[in-house]
Amino acid sequence: MASNRLRALNAKPDEELKMDMSPMIDMVFLLLIFFIVVSSPMIVEQDSAVKPPVAYHAKQAEEKHGRIVVNVREDGTFTPEKFQKPDETPNILADDEAIKEYVKEARERIEAQGHRPRLHLRGDNRALFKYSRQVIKAAAEAGVNHVIFSTLEFSN
Repeated sequence: MASNRLRALNAKPDEELKMDMSPMIDMVFLLLIFFIVVSSPMIVEQDSAVKPPVAYHAKQAEEKHGRIVVNVREDGTFTPEKFQKPDETPNILADDEAIKEYVKEARERIEAQGHRPRLHLRGDNRALFKYSRQVIKAAAEAGVNHVIFSTLEFSN
């Protein structure tokens, strides 16, 4: 009797197995939405008045988090990362004390997020180095001693 059933099963044409893909598609969209919501984009607003110098052996810094951006303009003025639109008057860090206070507040915020603070110095290629040194000194007094210099990569 068992052999008759086995013959009957083997005699049927092979049916193609089908899988319902809708749960998998739902799961993919849920994962996509999750990663979009959880990710934190890094947006650095750049001061258009600052034209960084060109370097032959420029490298990108590996770590994107924890940057405290200070722009050094050609005329020796300093602007923080977040500034006004190009047609408006920029937020200017007036002196060493203002730079120190800006860097200190940013350092505390970055350390609270669990990242290592770094000074990201965007200096104009026509600015004197003494202005960059002034920012570095004020940042060191605020407790940030790691400096990233922003340059453009040389291309033929």
